[in-house]
Amino acid sequence: MGERSFWGWGFEGESLTDGQIEALAARVEPLVGSAALDLVVAPSEREIVLLSSRIAPPTTIALWCHVDDRQRASHTYGKSFRDVVRALDRNWERPPDVVATPPDEAGVVAVLEWASDVGAIVIPYGGGSSVAGGVEAPFHDDRPVISCDLSRLDRVLEVDATSRAARIQGGVFGPSLEAQLRPHGLTLRHYPQSFEVSSLGGWLATRSGGHFATLHTHIDDFVESIRAVTPRGLWESRRLPGSGAGPSPDRVMLGSEGILGVITEAWMRLQDRPRYRASGVARFASFEAGARGAKALAQSGLWPSNCRLLDATEALVTGAGDGTSHLLLVGFESGDHPVDGLLLRAAEIVADNAGLFQASDRDTSDDDAAERWKSAFLRAPYVRDGLVRLGLVNETFETAITWDRFDAFVATIKSVAEEALRTVGAWPGLVTCRLTHVYPDGAAPYFTVIAPGRRGARLEQWAHVKSAVMDAISQGGGTVTHHHSVGRDHRPGYDAERPELFAAQLRAAKSVVDPEWILNPGVLVDP
Repeated sequence: MGERSFWGWGFEGESLTDGQIEALAARVEPLVGSAALDLVVAPSEREIVLLSSRIAPPTTIALWCHVDDRQRASHTYGKSFRDVVRALDRNWERPPDVVATPPDEAGVVAVLEWASDVGAIVIPYGGGSSVAGGVEAPFHDDRPVISCDLSRLDRVLEVDATSRAARIQGGVFGPSLEAQLRPHGLTLRHYPQSFEVSSLGGWLATRSGGHFATLHTHIDDFVESIRAVTPRGLWESRRLPGSGAGPSPDRVMLGSEGILGVITEAWMRLQDRPRYRASGVARFASFEAGARGAKALAQSGLWPSNCRLLDATEALVTGAGDGTSHLLLVGFESGDHPVDGLLLRAAEIVADNAGLFQASDRDTSDDDAAERWKSAFLRAPYVRDGLVRLGLVNETFETAITWDRFDAFVATIKSVAEEALRTVGAWPGLVTCRLTHVYPDGAAPYFTVIAPGRRGARLEQWAHVKSAVMDAISQGGGTVTHHHSVGRDHRPGYDAERPELFAAQLRAAKSVVDPEWILNPGVLVDP
């Protein structure tokens, strides 16, 4: 696939070609106007200009520590719209002083000991796919910064076929993890959009949302135990299928975003690889009707693996539909039994909710709407980079809300986003919506914005839209993030969402395992 991009998403060999950029411009010009398109040339490695590193690693770990510009630039930001714009502006304002790539857990211990000795910050780094500012240095802390890249901790260490579980290192990326499990006939079956460029430790630290649209929607459901390194020593929970012994230690580490420890290993629950599949697409005249169909499926106990609703515009933009219908993608899978009967019952439920259902033909599944959307979904981050290079504002935000407030909430969020775009001159544009995950009591709406931007002002434009949307989400009773994590970008909304006494508890917990607050300070809580 090529080398990882130092400025944008994924791999350089997978980014859009000049011809694809031209074709993309032709597609979006009718939506935003030709005046909105202002191509930005991608940066080259020789254009990287960074402040000099302020610390030098000791000889004991120097062999796997890096101070070259490319490594430091590529570890400066995550991969959000804001991050890509700053890289396209050739702005790496607060790069890490050193990128450490420890080969094992002992190396992670050595990094934390060195950081404590020199008074440096350590930012755990998995695949760097954060879209919430989770891997960048804090701007209000002048200490030197070490990015601790765990990509060399990439092995499945042990497989327990009897219990259907495995002990896995935290730095392993999705494709490598699945390749190592495949000979055992097992799979973790957790596929976030960032699957190719994100790690198990990152999924755990951010409570990643994955492949399943119902039931096991988050990585939390697959955890047996977690092992982490903290400045105070090793932290490891007991491996158990379940326990009622007090608050769960794993739940404390899940979603901690690197502030409580560097996750080095985890025992994960696995599944048999799917042998049986059945899928189809339901078409609805309105998004609200589609949502009612999704709710009925979520409450049916059928637990479809895929139950994603695309509004008509999203379906059109992604190529899944022609823009005349709102699409509900429904799928079932099993490693044990045929699932055609489940799909038949799902079709009945859809019909009861005014949907027109069509099962996919297995012989032509590559041509159906679900497959077209899946392909667009996996390529979307590369297309996003192309849209940003064309001078547009292209970003997403997601939340979750209970069904009783769903229709009014989604309408309000779309209205607020569109009005904010008009206010900053980013109009005409698009605000689309899809449901990524559905639950018996609610759903996770996911919004995409494509709008004209002004060169040199896009960050300010998006900051205004983001602030307005986050306020509306908070006031409407939604969550600041369903699966994109908190990082630094969502801190204002998170501060309003979580109880203040819980914040005090979290500060106390961090002070115990990290008394000098060297692990990712400024994320989740402040001292």
